[in-house]
Amino acid sequence: AGLLQAVHLPARLAPEAPHPDHAPVTLSPAQAAAADALVAEVAARRFSVHVLDGVTGSGKTEVYFEAIAQALRAGRQSLVLLPEIALTAQWYARFRARFGADPVGWHSDLTQSQRRIAWRAIAEGEARVVVGARSALFLPFPRLGLVVVDEEHDASYKQEDGVVYHARDMAVVRARHAGAAVVLASATPALETLANVEAGRYRRLDLPERHARAALPEIVAVDLRRHPPPRRAWLAPPLREALAETLGAGEQAMLFLNRRGYAPLTLCRACGHRLQCPHCTAWLVEHRLRGRLVCHHCGHSAPAPNACPACSTPDAFAACGPGVERIAEEAAALFPEARMAIMASDTLTGPGAAEELVRRVRAREIDLLVGTQIMAKGHHFPLLTLVGVVDADLGLAGGDLRAAERTYQLLHQVAGRAGRAERPGRVILQTYAPDHPVMAALVAGTRDAFLAAEAEARRAHAMPPYGRLAALVVSGGEEASVERVARALGRTVPRAEGIQVLGPAPAPFALLRGRHRRRLLVKAPREMALQRHLAAWLDGIEVPSDVRVVVDVDPYSFL
Repeated sequence: AGLLQAVHLPARLAPEAPHPDHAPVTLSPAQAAAADALVAEVAARRFSVHVLDGVTGSGKTEVYFEAIAQALRAGRQSLVLLPEIALTAQWYARFRARFGADPVGWHSDLTQSQRRIAWRAIAEGEARVVVGARSALFLPFPRLGLVVVDEEHDASYKQEDGVVYHARDMAVVRARHAGAAVVLASATPALETLANVEAGRYRRLDLPERHARAALPEIVAVDLRRHPPPRRAWLAPPLREALAETLGAGEQAMLFLNRRGYAPLTLCRACGHRLQCPHCTAWLVEHRLRGRLVCHHCGHSAPAPNACPACSTPDAFAACGPGVERIAEEAAALFPEARMAIMASDTLTGPGAAEELVRRVRAREIDLLVGTQIMAKGHHFPLLTLVGVVDADLGLAGGDLRAAERTYQLLHQVAGRAGRAERPGRVILQTYAPDHPVMAALVAGTRDAFLAAEAEARRAHAMPPYGRLAALVVSGGEEASVERVARALGRTVPRAEGIQVLGPAPAPFALLRGRHRRRLLVKAPREMALQRHLAAWLDGIEVPSDVRVVVDVDPYSFL
């Protein structure tokens, strides 16, 4: 007696249910046609995949909201995946306005208590609409009726640490098992998605015009060979003039550079020594606002040294190249009266800071926004009429087979932030290669022709999505052990017809987070059951406990 004591816990309140008819919106004919197709699939309670392909600002969100409304009426759950879940205050506001309640969120910023409450509400079917990051796919939905992957082309949907998977593809698998409809929404669908449309596995729904008759922005390429910026500056005269004109008219502007920090390289002017991360094959990036040097791959940070560690020369370090902080510094010197803010993942301390920054832009408390790719993801700023891309060539370097596709997608999305309301927008691309197919397609507005040419080049070389690739990354703390395992893999490659193996070779990041790395790349025909050959290959190799072999089928990173 007395060993057990009764306690009373407060009743757990179920999340407020969104209402499908709280505040319906008037759709354009194209939106209504797409919405009707999605509503019919949700009502039929069957698996299907639709690609919602609409230009930036065409109202894709309002279209798939109609599918969510139908799932609510049918008593089924909906899951919406967003690429930057912590930075989507505008999406939440639009959802709340349409349905009269918030969805249940699932992302890394939740506390353990919030995760427990959300998990239970989802498992018991009380959470009718869930919005989350890619891990939300594995939540226990008892009545899943709809899965939406917004910005389905976004590379952040590919998880490369731990269990390797692509959330877009996993969403299709999850929905097939649940008998749910899938919506893949994007203004720049991935080639893998378009290949599935071409094969008849997915159905495409087009939204070719912006909502409320807003015009697409004019895009021009500025050849930096003909219009170079002043010495030790990065904004060319045409972009400077456009900024002055835009700000002088009381409109807002955006400068985009997909590089965090102040400068990507810090170099000793006396001996040429470069400050490098002790844990990675990577340079340390100066973050002047924080007063630190930071590795963008492992997070290591340190104060800038007063003297060069190689030659002991004091105060000899120079910043080489621009990051967003340096661009903001240049813009502030040119336009001292402009109210300015930097929007990058390391300058936003959390969802609250992101929401406040978006509010300030929409309230016209900011004239000039400088930032990285985080600005490209779905933000709607009605008075923003100019977008300047400081280095449009940045993503084209390297051996990534998707480099051109990714660069086009990113620049297209960034350009889509301009002129989304009644005021016309314009976009200036600073480039040393104005004739590159990416720049030419952006300026001419020939997206489909560009993607068709990319697809044909991939098909000709049997590269994804028309062939298979698999990366094997061998890593460990002891370089000798890693080398032994990599060489053993190289000696025992599968002999099946059609399989080619490149490597082993040191990875471009031969040291990452203190682990030595070797890579092998496997190429195979599309129809081959590649996983079976990989499993048999790995089964024949003895891998010590301190070495890890990660297999990444259809890799997105080659570092």
